[in-house]
Amino acid sequence: MVDQSLAALDFRIETDRYGQMIASPPPAPSHGNRQSEISFHLKKLTDGGRGISECPLSTGEGVKAIDVAWCSDEPWSRLGDQTSFVEAPEICIEVESLSNTRAELRDKTVLYFEEGTREVWICNREGMMRFYTAAEAEPSEHSALLPDFPVVIQ
Repeated sequence: MVDQSLAALDFRIETDRYGQMIASPPPAPSHGNRQSEISFHLKKLTDGGRGISECPLSTGEGVKAIDVAWCSDEPWSRLGDQTSFVEAPEICIEVESLSNTRAELRDKTVLYFEEGTREVWICNREGMMRFYTAAEAEPSEHSALLPDFPVVIQ
């Protein structure tokens, strides 16, 4: 589970499968800007549900912080007040930063699908979106859940 005292630290904290902390430096402002833009488009294109920045998800490999997630109203009513989600929101979105490796993003994609997400989106450093509907699937040009979501985030 998530230790509330870690929220006050000036860097991103996740855990591994043994509960050991993994600290990452704060991402560049462009990373936060893309998170905000993605959240804006999620709000604009959905009726209801919640967009969540830095959404903590308890996985088989520890607690991971999803850059942006979208959760419909029903799961939100069950999960929104918990310290960490125990099942993945419907959409999990990672914004690639300089500290991310392809292997890390692939591993998070697998974990999110194992925890029940319906789609994983990756926004690369150039703002191009890739949409996945299964852990081993090739990326799609558009989201199956929100086909009008932009394919480029500025």
